[in-house]
Order: sequence, then C-alpha cells, then structure tokens
Amino acid sequence: MIDPMEWTAELGDESLGEDLGAEQLGAEEMLAVIRAGTGPQGSWVFTLIDAKSVERGLGPVADFVADSGLRLDRIEALSEVQSDGRIERSEDSGGYSCAEIWADGDLADEAAVRADLLELADELEMDLGLQPESEYRRERRLAVFDMDSTLIQGEVIDELAKLAGVGDQVSAVTAAAMRGEIEFQESFRRRVALLQGLPEREVRELLGRIPLMHGAERLFRTLKRMGYKTAILSGGFTFFGAHLEEILGVDHVYANVLEIAEGVVTGQVNAPIVDGARKAALLVEIAAREGVALEETIAVGDGANDLPMLRLAGMGVAFHAKPVVRAEARFAMTRVGLDGLLYLLGVADWEWV
Repeated sequence: MIDPMEWTAELGDESLGEDLGAEQLGAEEMLAVIRAGTGPQGSWVFTLIDAKSVERGLGPVADFVADSGLRLDRIEALSEVQSDGRIERSEDSGGYSCAEIWADGDLADEAAVRADLLELADELEMDLGLQPESEYRRERRLAVFDMDSTLIQGEVIDELAKLAGVGDQVSAVTAAAMRGEIEFQESFRRRVALLQGLPEREVRELLGRIPLMHGAERLFRTLKRMGYKTAILSGGFTFFGAHLEEILGVDHVYANVLEIAEGVVTGQVNAPIVDGARKAALLVEIAAREGVALEETIAVGDGANDLPMLRLAGMGVAFHAKPVVRAEARFAMTRVGLDGLLYLLGVADWEWV
C-alpha cells in the first residue's frame, strides 16, 4: 500500500512537461498525465467519494470536466492508495475512498453543471461534489445540522407516534412534509396533536433507541479539533437535542419543546416552531454571535424544511436527502456516513480524529 501523502507529492512533479489542455488528449491519456501531475493549480475541485473505490469514476468525471470547458490539472487522493496506484479502500481499513480532480477555467453556467454532475453521480452510484478552490474550503468555522435522519437514524416524532399507537398517521404526514407537499408548521401541529396522552416515561425511554448516524461521532471529534463551532437546528424536539448535545459536544441546540403536563404529552405546540425559515434565521443569528461570516458556515440536512439554511450557508449539503432537496442543494451525499463530509472540506483520512 502507498502512503497517500507520498503519492500526492509524486503527482505534484512539475518537471514532466508543459501544460496540457483537455482538447489535446483523450480521457484515458489525460488521466495518465493528471496522475503524473502536469498542469497549473486548478480553480475548481471535483470531489469523488465512494464507500469502497472511486476508480470507476475517474474516467467519466475527467470526461465531464473536459466537456464542461475546463482544463484538467491533477488528481489528489484523500484516502488509501493501493500499491498499484488505485484509490481504493482495503477491506480491513476504516473510512471510505476519495479523490479530488482539480481543474482550471471558467464555468459559463455553474448551476447547470451541478445539475449534470448530480445525474452523473447517480449513474456512477457515488457522491460527486464541485466547488471553487477558495480560502473558505478548508477554513470554515461553523457547522449546523438538522437532527432527525441527519444526526440520528430516524425521525423522533415517528418513533413517538409508534409508542402512541398512531404511527401510520404521523408517518404519512411526516413524509409529505419532507417532500414539501405540506407546509411544515401545519404538518407539525397535526403530528404533535396525535401524540396527546403519551406517557412521559415512554418519551424518555426513546433516548436509547434511535442510533446516531454512522460517522457522526468521528465528524464532531474532527470538527472540534479543527476549531469549529457546531449547532443543531431541528424541527424535532429539545429533549432529544439535549441528549445529542451531551454525546457529541454540540455548542448550540435549537428545537421544539414537546409539552408535557401531569406526566403525559399534551398535544399542544409552543411557538415559535423551528421550521425552515426559523432555521435560516438561527444560522444568521449564531454566525453573528460567533463572529463568523456566512461564507464560513456549513449547513447539513435532509428535508425540504432544511433548504432555506442550505441555500444560505457557504456550503449547503443535502445528506441522505429527498430528491427535491438533492436537486436544489449545492452538494449531495447519499452513499457514505456523516464523516464523509470531511472530504468536501479537503480533509484527508489521516487527518480524521
């Protein structure tokens, strides 16, 4: 197995020839040149992420880069590299497989390129990201997260509904709300009303039943070491948010209060409800409080009510998200755990905690 840092250094050898534009070589030949490291510093970074190996994506993405009118520059491995040069994870290793393809040039329609890249990601069955190289890519300072189906593997309100015997009714409303078919505040009121009479004891027992999303702990450990502030902005409930605050060391938690009186859930909703607009406003508020520019923020979520904060943040990531959210967010991750987000920040495996 090759040390990825040494492999990347070899790719940086600039003595191998003059700059080569994509129009001069076919994709396979160009990849050989890229692996050798010719070309100037790129202004765009294409990130390829897969659970096992990104090799199958290198050729198609190189073609995509060239077809987009950019000049291919180089490949950098952010994960394990095999002895034959393949960027592929060993069976017994942790993490995933990731490579960056750097390119130089101007994009006439960045939004259209992103949409086409999302289609290519689905065809290749891997996660693909595109971003300009800038001072913010590795130097963001605030990361905010949705909670349900983002930081945890489930929807708290759906699990509460099962305990109350109204699981099917609540799940149907939840699914419609996440697809954007029902306004969130209305859907939230409907669902909470169905929970009336649920004993508090059963609510508390739920804390140990919904597991963390894969990679969440490693992501938060690494972000903390990098100096990030973190926040949960959730349309779920404060009792579960406080649980995650303790486990993950979250700096700020905003969610809805599940009103309980005389030992049972009342079914009533206390204002203000944390909906999409409220999440966006909280992102602005927390960033100002922490002295962080919006360009230095990351927002991660899966539902339609996350879109306002995903659009507002410097990096908005649709994580294991519904199609409408994936289509509108600038980044989409569906095939790896939350810690895969570190690759989009340019953080290699060996820098993870």
